[in-house]
Amino acid sequence: METINTNKFWKLIDKAVQASNGDNHLKERYLVHELEKLSLDEIKNFEFAFRKCIIEADEFKIMAAQKIIEGYVSDDSYLYFRCWLIGLGENVYAEILNNPDYLANIVDQKEILDWEGLMYVATDAYSKKTGKEEDETFPRDIAIDLGLDYDFGAPPTKGKDWTEDELPTMLPNLWAKLN
Repeated sequence: METINTNKFWKLIDKAVQASNGDNHLKERYLVHELEKLSLDEIKNFEFAFRKCIIEADEFKIMAAQKIIEGYVSDDSYLYFRCWLIGLGENVYAEILNNPDYLANIVDQKEILDWEGLMYVATDAYSKKTGKEEDETFPRDIAIDLGLDYDFGAPPTKGKDWTEDELPTMLPNLWAKLN
Protein backbone atom coordinates (compact mmCIF):
# COMPACT_ATOMS: atom_id res chain seq x y z
CA MET A 1 0.00 0.00 0.00
CA GLU A 2 1.30 3.45 -0.90
CA THR A 3 1.52 5.65 2.13
CA ILE A 4 0.83 9.30 2.61
CA ASN A 5 3.31 10.49 5.17
CA THR A 6 2.40 12.97 7.83
CA ASN A 7 4.31 15.68 5.95
CA LYS A 8 2.09 15.22 2.89
CA PHE A 9 -1.03 15.28 5.09
CA TRP A 10 0.07 18.57 6.64
CA LYS A 11 1.05 20.04 3.26
CA LEU A 12 -2.50 19.37 2.05
CA ILE A 13 -4.03 20.85 5.21
CA ASP A 14 -1.75 23.91 5.10
CA LYS A 15 -2.54 24.51 1.41
CA ALA A 16 -6.26 24.20 2.18
CA VAL A 17 -5.84 26.79 4.94
CA GLN A 18 -4.09 29.16 2.51
CA ALA A 19 -6.69 28.61 -0.22
CA SER A 20 -9.72 29.14 2.00
CA ASN A 21 -9.35 32.44 3.86
CA GLY A 22 -10.71 30.70 6.96
CA ASP A 23 -13.79 29.24 5.27
CA ASN A 24 -14.16 25.60 6.30
CA HIS A 25 -16.39 24.75 3.33
CA LEU A 26 -13.71 26.01 0.97
CA LYS A 27 -11.11 23.97 2.86
CA GLU A 28 -13.26 20.86 2.46
CA ARG A 29 -13.79 21.42 -1.26
CA TYR A 30 -10.08 22.05 -1.75
CA LEU A 31 -9.11 18.89 0.14
CA VAL A 32 -11.63 16.66 -1.67
CA HIS A 33 -10.45 18.04 -5.02
CA GLU A 34 -6.78 17.48 -4.16
CA LEU A 35 -7.39 14.03 -2.66
CA GLU A 36 -9.27 12.92 -5.79
CA LYS A 37 -5.99 13.40 -7.70
CA LEU A 38 -4.24 10.87 -5.46
CA SER A 39 -4.33 7.08 -5.43
CA LEU A 40 -6.94 5.25 -3.38
CA ASP A 41 -4.21 4.17 -0.97
CA GLU A 42 -3.10 7.78 -0.53
CA ILE A 43 -6.68 8.82 0.21
CA LYS A 44 -6.88 6.08 2.82
CA ASN A 45 -3.60 7.21 4.31
CA PHE A 46 -4.87 10.79 4.51
CA GLU A 47 -7.70 9.42 6.68
CA PHE A 48 -5.18 7.50 8.78
CA ALA A 49 -3.05 10.63 9.31
CA PHE A 50 -6.15 12.65 10.17
CA ARG A 51 -7.22 10.08 12.74
CA LYS A 52 -3.75 9.98 14.27
CA CYS A 53 -3.96 13.76 14.74
CA ILE A 54 -7.43 13.56 16.30
CA ILE A 55 -6.20 10.91 18.72
CA GLU A 56 -3.00 12.85 19.43
CA ALA A 57 -5.05 15.94 20.34
CA ASP A 58 -7.22 14.02 22.81
CA GLU A 59 -5.79 15.56 25.96
CA PHE A 60 -7.55 16.97 29.00
CA LYS A 61 -5.89 20.40 28.62
CA ILE A 62 -7.24 20.63 25.07
CA MET A 63 -10.66 19.75 26.44
CA ALA A 64 -10.24 22.42 29.14
CA ALA A 65 -9.42 24.99 26.45
CA GLN A 66 -12.62 24.10 24.62
CA LYS A 67 -14.57 24.45 27.86
CA ILE A 68 -13.18 27.96 28.40
CA ILE A 69 -13.76 29.01 24.78
CA GLU A 70 -17.17 27.47 24.14
CA GLY A 71 -18.53 27.22 27.66
CA TYR A 72 -19.28 23.52 27.38
CA VAL A 73 -17.85 20.22 26.17
CA SER A 74 -19.71 17.24 24.73
CA ASP A 75 -18.36 14.18 22.92
CA ASP A 76 -19.28 15.59 19.50
CA SER A 77 -18.26 19.18 20.18
CA TYR A 78 -14.89 18.01 21.51
CA LEU A 79 -14.30 15.94 18.37
CA TYR A 80 -15.25 18.81 16.07
CA PHE A 81 -13.08 21.19 18.12
CA ARG A 82 -10.06 18.92 17.56
CA CYS A 83 -10.88 18.91 13.83
CA TRP A 84 -10.86 22.70 13.98
CA LEU A 85 -7.44 22.60 15.64
CA ILE A 86 -6.10 20.50 12.75
CA GLY A 87 -7.69 23.00 10.36
CA LEU A 88 -5.47 25.75 11.77
CA GLY A 89 -2.49 24.13 10.06
CA GLU A 90 0.51 22.15 11.19
CA ASN A 91 2.47 24.81 13.06
CA VAL A 92 -0.47 26.21 15.01
CA TYR A 93 -1.76 22.71 15.78
CA ALA A 94 1.66 21.67 17.11
CA GLU A 95 1.94 24.82 19.21
CA ILE A 96 -1.51 24.28 20.72
CA LEU A 97 -0.74 20.64 21.56
CA ASN A 98 2.45 21.80 23.23
CA ASN A 99 0.75 24.68 25.02
CA PRO A 100 -3.08 24.85 24.86
CA ASP A 101 -2.94 28.30 26.49
CA TYR A 102 -1.56 29.47 23.11
CA LEU A 103 -5.20 29.58 21.99
CA ALA A 104 -5.38 32.94 23.78
CA ASN A 105 -3.43 34.31 20.79
CA ILE A 106 -6.00 32.97 18.32
CA VAL A 107 -9.45 33.19 19.84
CA ASP A 108 -11.01 36.62 20.22
CA GLN A 109 -14.29 35.79 21.88
CA LYS A 110 -16.35 32.92 23.19
CA GLU A 111 -17.45 31.08 20.10
CA ILE A 112 -18.15 27.65 18.72
CA LEU A 113 -15.05 26.41 16.96
CA ASP A 114 -15.53 23.26 14.94
CA TRP A 115 -14.77 21.73 11.60
CA GLU A 116 -16.90 18.60 11.48
CA GLY A 117 -16.56 18.46 7.70
CA LEU A 118 -12.90 17.46 7.92
CA MET A 119 -14.10 14.07 9.12
CA TYR A 120 -15.65 13.37 5.70
CA VAL A 121 -13.18 14.67 3.10
CA ALA A 122 -11.36 11.36 2.58
CA THR A 123 -14.66 9.49 2.31
CA ASP A 124 -16.03 12.03 -0.18
CA ALA A 125 -12.87 11.91 -2.30
CA TYR A 126 -12.82 8.11 -2.20
CA SER A 127 -16.46 7.94 -3.23
CA LYS A 128 -15.96 10.38 -6.11
CA LYS A 129 -12.85 8.55 -7.31
CA THR A 130 -14.44 5.07 -7.16
CA GLY A 131 -18.04 6.00 -7.98
CA LYS A 132 -19.11 3.83 -5.05
CA GLU A 133 -21.19 4.47 -1.96
CA GLU A 134 -19.38 4.05 1.34
CA ASP A 135 -18.79 0.45 2.38
CA GLU A 136 -16.24 -1.54 4.39
CA THR A 137 -13.51 -0.84 1.79
CA PHE A 138 -13.62 2.89 2.47
CA PRO A 139 -11.00 4.76 4.51
CA ARG A 140 -13.03 5.09 7.72
CA ASP A 141 -13.74 1.38 8.13
CA ILE A 142 -10.17 0.42 7.30
CA ALA A 143 -8.82 3.00 9.76
CA ILE A 144 -11.00 1.59 12.54
CA ASP A 145 -9.79 -1.93 11.69
CA LEU A 146 -6.23 -0.61 12.09
CA GLY A 147 -7.02 0.69 15.58
CA LEU A 148 -7.40 4.33 14.56
CA ASP A 149 -10.75 4.83 16.23
CA TYR A 150 -11.48 8.21 17.81
CA ASP A 151 -14.97 7.25 18.87
CA PHE A 152 -16.14 4.14 20.73
CA GLY A 153 -12.77 2.36 20.58
CA ALA A 154 -10.65 5.43 21.21
CA PRO A 155 -7.68 5.31 23.55
CA PRO A 156 -8.22 7.06 26.89
CA THR A 157 -7.87 10.83 26.99
CA LYS A 158 -4.30 11.76 27.94
CA GLY A 159 -3.30 13.85 30.92
CA LYS A 160 -5.06 14.70 34.14
CA ASP A 161 -8.78 15.41 34.31
CA TRP A 162 -9.76 18.81 35.70
CA THR A 163 -12.56 20.57 37.49
CA GLU A 164 -13.99 23.94 36.46
CA ASP A 165 -12.33 25.55 39.49
CA GLU A 166 -8.92 24.62 38.06
CA LEU A 167 -9.45 26.27 34.66
CA PRO A 168 -8.19 29.76 35.59
CA THR A 169 -4.83 28.42 36.73
CA MET A 170 -4.60 25.63 34.14
CA LEU A 171 -4.91 28.01 31.15
CA PRO A 172 -4.44 31.47 32.65
CA ASN A 173 -4.06 33.50 29.44
CA LEU A 174 -7.07 31.94 27.77
CA TRP A 175 -9.12 32.27 30.95
CA ALA A 176 -8.17 35.94 31.42
CA LYS A 177 -9.00 36.76 27.81
CA LEU A 178 -12.43 35.14 27.76
CA ASN A 179 -13.74 35.61 31.32
